[in-house]
Amino acid sequence: MKKFMKWLVDSFAPAMNRLVENPWVAAVSQAMMRVLPFILVGSLVFFYNVFKDYIPGLPDIFPIASYSFMFIGIFISFLIPYNLMELKKRNKFQVPAGLLGFSAFIMSLNPTFDENSFMNVNFGVFGPSGIMVAIVVGLFVAFIFNLWTRFGFLEDSATIPSFLANWINSIVPIFATLLAIMILVPKGGLDIVSAVNTVFKPIASFGQSYPGMIFMCLTPAILYSCGVSSWAFGAISTPVFMAGINSNIAAIAAGGTATNIVTSETVFTAALITLGGMGATLPLVVQMLLSRSKKMRTLGKVCIAPSIFNINEPVIYGTPIAFNPLLMVPMWINSFTGPTIIYVAMKLGLLNIPGKMIQVGQVPAPISSVMITQDFRAIIFYVILFAVYFITWMPFFKAYEAQCIKEETNNQLKQA
Repeated sequence: MKKFMKWLVDSFAPAMNRLVENPWVAAVSQAMMRVLPFILVGSLVFFYNVFKDYIPGLPDIFPIASYSFMFIGIFISFLIPYNLMELKKRNKFQVPAGLLGFSAFIMSLNPTFDENSFMNVNFGVFGPSGIMVAIVVGLFVAFIFNLWTRFGFLEDSATIPSFLANWINSIVPIFATLLAIMILVPKGGLDIVSAVNTVFKPIASFGQSYPGMIFMCLTPAILYSCGVSSWAFGAISTPVFMAGINSNIAAIAAGGTATNIVTSETVFTAALITLGGMGATLPLVVQMLLSRSKKMRTLGKVCIAPSIFNINEPVIYGTPIAFNPLLMVPMWINSFTGPTIIYVAMKLGLLNIPGKMIQVGQVPAPISSVMITQDFRAIIFYVILFAVYFITWMPFFKAYEAQCIKEETNNQLKQA
């Protein structure tokens, strides 16, 4: 175990931090984080519609979702090149790069125009259906802008004003990028949307499989327990989650049923897999409240309120779980057993698959569990999972508690 922890601390965590801090990875993950408020606004509309289903007389506010959540593809196409210029310390090119990302994204959809209208574009591609296209186009724009501006063309000129040099250094990548897309799409007939979706389809299919669900739940838990921000994993998980829930919404609207289990609603918002937060830490906090260790009881009192609302940073870094071999392992086990139970239950029809996009993750379970699944059987699974998680935490917690009690006893003897 000591060798394993040494490898985690000295090799794995630094390597993951370097990956997270890579500008190209960070540009995408930051884009996902920056569109989160618009996703949450859309979630509030879907949350409102849960009540509207029971009270039909309530006003229709879905246009709010249409112009927030349904525009995230456009937002991401702007944010990726914008973020990269910021991370590369080329701040004066942030806005031109971002605007080019937006323009290139629209051009890649190959719309048709007449004097009065903008046609031939599926509105859904502006939103979650177009996330992967937006990422590909945004990275392409970022690559061209980065490639050109790194040379600093005319920036040291004594005869050309700096603003003029900046204009020229923006014009060249803008023209080159749009020319390339024009040759490929309007002139060459390339359907970028279909091409990207074809490439992404195996990834999305894996993401919706049982191994994919385990990967989506276990990987961020491992990163989190090693002190690596799991937000960066959103660059991988968010497109899969959004494609899944968007497909479920469309299927239900067409009179069908939801089939995609691996969504943010299943993994996070329902708060069955992440009961108390990633790694299902609420049962651990309950054990801390009952602990014979004064330190553990105190921490339990501090952590219980956030844990009820699925916020587990206090227990992750306060107990701590991070880099604590006795408590990291059960967190990983829970990130395997919880998804397994829920995946099997939903696959067998024992629990409804979420069909509404609600990502307000701080509603306590089992209230959130019933609200997201629209299935009172979720209460049964809440009880089952709480018991499974509680039993998983217990032997590891008891071992850690014994260490804490021994330390407290030794401190009391020294003070005496």
